[in-house]
Amino acid sequence: MIVVTTPTGQIGSRLVDRLLDADEKVRVVVRDASRLDDRVRERVETVVGTHDDPAVLDRALPGADALFWLVPPNPAAPSAMEHYLHFARAGAAAVARHGVGHVVGVSSAGHGWPEPVGVLSAAFAMDAELSASGAAYRALSMPFYMENLLRQLDAIREQGTFTLTCAGDRPLATIAVQDIAATAAGLLTDRSWSGRENLPVFGPDRLTPDGMAQVMGLELGRPIAYRRVAVEDYAALLRSQGAGEQAIEDVTAAFAAQDHGIYDADWAAAEPTATDFRTWCREVLRPAAER
Repeated sequence: MIVVTTPTGQIGSRLVDRLLDADEKVRVVVRDASRLDDRVRERVETVVGTHDDPAVLDRALPGADALFWLVPPNPAAPSAMEHYLHFARAGAAAVARHGVGHVVGVSSAGHGWPEPVGVLSAAFAMDAELSASGAAYRALSMPFYMENLLRQLDAIREQGTFTLTCAGDRPLATIAVQDIAATAAGLLTDRSWSGRENLPVFGPDRLTPDGMAQVMGLELGRPIAYRRVAVEDYAALLRSQGAGEQAIEDVTAAFAAQDHGIYDADWAAAEPTATDFRTWCREVLRPAAER
């Protein structure tokens, strides 16, 4: 039995599909079961609730061979560290109680960075908790998600631009969520691995944001330009939207570290995944932009 948290999310939904296609027994932990696809709901065991709740985990984990763990984002959380650790401590304790043998967690690249890096440090702290649970653990360590660009669809369609805080001429490591799901599925179905490790999961490209803009333009059939936003200006935007100072620091520290090379060591060691940026633009971005 494989237990999947966040089964309706971008990664979790793709993972569940892959596991069912492999005829695995799947149990999901979901807040709202009505959000599950009908064909998925018919084939999985469902535990309703949130996976920071020990009582929910005690319903989800009996008999589980493996667990897919992802802390759902909460931009309103006063502290990313508290948010991640709240989930991770509940998860690690439940894994130990129920003797779950293997856990695959969604984390970030950059383990070992010498300075606090906001939400990335929170992910690293989560890994430490889950690694101490007694289960074999793999922290899927990812860079910038290509799907993050979908949040800027309006600007891409209407203005022909997208914005980030990183330098336009420095390569930006990226990953497609379908490749994260594929990597997780491989680990969850072939549980011959042991120990605790961070596993870098990176796409095959070494594009700069300026280069990404060119590829986007080729696939969308019109010019697309990259516009860099200063970290300070992004912080001011978040502040104007009512974000608290700790939440702002959690995000901006991560962005600053990204620009200073926090992903570089993992990028050098990673075995590239299948989906390159141009393929992602053709298969994901363009259909979304044409809706």
